[in-house]
Amino acid sequence: MLAAYTLLHVVISLVGIISGLVVLFEMLTAQRFDCWTKIFLLTTVLTSVTGLFFPFHGITPAIVIGIISLVVLAPAIYARYGRHLASGWRKTYVITAMIGLYLNVFILIVQSFQKIPALKELAPTQSEPPFKIAQFVVLVLFIVLGTFATIRFRPEPVPSAQTA
Repeated sequence: MLAAYTLLHVVISLVGIISGLVVLFEMLTAQRFDCWTKIFLLTTVLTSVTGLFFPFHGITPAIVIGIISLVVLAPAIYARYGRHLASGWRKTYVITAMIGLYLNVFILIVQSFQKIPALKELAPTQSEPPFKIAQFVVLVLFIVLGTFATIRFRPEPVPSAQTA
């Protein structure tokens, strides 16, 4: 049962990361793919929620990151669907959505160094330089891409039910 749950969690996580990369591309090219955005936000929330139900004892770094992700995704969802990307909410959406995506990728790297034998050999305790370099490069990449996305993503706000 736990193996099936783990597989479901991993699949949801990977769909969240892939759809998040599509959303990042959307932001960088000043486009809007509403279906991909819904998939990204839903699966990223589900990734964090399903991660909270593993049989852990006590608070773990994964639980803390899952909670942070949910807190960060709340304003992203509100900015996108509650405020329809109007004025400053566009920037809020981009920044918080990119933080949510980054947190998923951060966990992907952690899990990769734990589960993939060649990576585990390079950094068995995840305190070795290969792990730190991988995380640093991804962090810098997200900061740079997130900055460009914040500048470039300027689609028209989504019409709300009141204005449609």
